[in-house]
Amino acid sequence: MDDVRAKEYIANLEKEFSLIENGFKEEEKRALADYKSNDDEHIKKLAFLAYKSHTYQVRMYGVFLFGYLSEQDDVLTFMRDEVSKDDNWRVQEVLAKAFDEFCKQTGYEKALPTIDEWLKNNNPNTRRAVTEGLRIWTSRPYFKENPDEAIKRIAALKEDSSEYVRKSVGNSLRDISKKFPELIKAELNNWNLESKEVEHVYRLASRFID
Repeated sequence: MDDVRAKEYIANLEKEFSLIENGFKEEEKRALADYKSNDDEHIKKLAFLAYKSHTYQVRMYGVFLFGYLSEQDDVLTFMRDEVSKDDNWRVQEVLAKAFDEFCKQTGYEKALPTIDEWLKNNNPNTRRAVTEGLRIWTSRPYFKENPDEAIKRIAALKEDSSEYVRKSVGNSLRDISKKFPELIKAELNNWNLESKEVEHVYRLASRFID
């Protein structure tokens, strides 16, 4: 597909996807189908073209494609540094899914350095892409066998400057508490609840703990 046809394809997606108000399934389904039926070079071109769209649903489609291509360093860097600046929250939800796709392709244990790097990034959307994207953390390979490795990474952000991140932290710990209540209880017992931010995360995380 040449540049002209690629632009026409994106224009058609804009018409089609702009009618979708809720969810992400259609964008994800189309992205996966396109990824499977084209070579990486073409998909990369399509992904960057889609991400320039003013239609957020088409940018969502583009970010799903980035996830499938995320073993390429420049794509992963673009996700971290540029997609994280997108002002549409739905695009940020897809960034979280795309980051999980990267971890799945790479292997969760092998992806640990990247996970840790993103968790320390100065953009809250980049940090949240990890805390939210890997939910439920302990249903993922490696973290399933090493729940403490998940807990320590998530809990380190309990005082994050962003409420968006802190809420994800609390919900992620709450998820884990269903299977590992004692580990979460032990973690929470160490928290200083004097700050209202940490206290809010604590309330979210301890919801299912007696």
